Amino acid sequence: MTISAPGRIGLRIVALGYLALLLLVPIGVVLYRTFEPGLGAVIDSITTPAAVSAFWLTVEIAAIAVPLNTIFGIVAALLLVRSNVRGKRLLEAVIDLPFAISPVVIGLALFLLYGREGWFGPTLSNAGIQIIFSVPGMVLATIFVCLPFVVREVTPVLREIGDEQEQAAATLGASRTQTFLRVTLPAIRWGVAYGIVLSTARAIGEFGAVSVVSGKIAGETITLPLLVENRYSNFDLAGAYAASALLAVIALATLLVMTVLQRKGDAR
Repeated sequence: MTISAPGRIGLRIVALGYLALLLLVPIGVVLYRTFEPGLGAVIDSITTPAAVSAFWLTVEIAAIAVPLNTIFGIVAALLLVRSNVRGKRLLEAVIDLPFAISPVVIGLALFLLYGREGWFGPTLSNAGIQIIFSVPGMVLATIFVCLPFVVREVTPVLREIGDEQEQAAATLGASRTQTFLRVTLPAIRWGVAYGIVLSTARAIGEFGAVSVVSGKIAGETITLPLLVENRYSNFDLAGAYAASALLAVIALATLLVMTVLQRKGDAR
């Protein structure tokens, strides 16, 4: 179907207007309200002990969850594409589960498993291990929510490159480890990098599942998204806007990294 020049311009205006209405205008309003009191007030708001604690806790959780999901994602993708094990469809369905389930339900499921009255709660409590209302529970919730991203980015790349080079390396006497490190991993590195960026963005912005298992203990289990909600609930709108702006800056940085990686991947 051929679209005329006025038709293409009209479609672009509709698409850009739709995006502006849903994304750009709300973010622009948040940024306007953030800097309305002045830059000094914003800096004071994001350097309070609560904000600094929330920022570093958010970074800490992402720093634990993303590498673990990256390792799992690569292994799972290799299993799905390079093996003939049974149950692949079931595995794919399980991997995609976090896409289909509400994060709040994920948090509730972790609460039922590791809470004080949960299946494993009493055993862990007797061993002196606390999962719910502490960082380990928040890390588990983040891992669950971010689980599919690396797998879903690496799997199509593995299918596209095929296994001819890996078979050639094996024929020349390379071990499986050498083949993976020198052939497979370089070939899938942009898919892995893209999955890591997406996982990081999701981990930093996660609210629902983390909110359920965190307990929202001030200075201990409050991440940046929880800090925004906490300040907004306490009518500290300027503080909520400042924390939101910080999250928006992190998201924009992530978007920039994604764009650069996508261009490099497309250029290959």
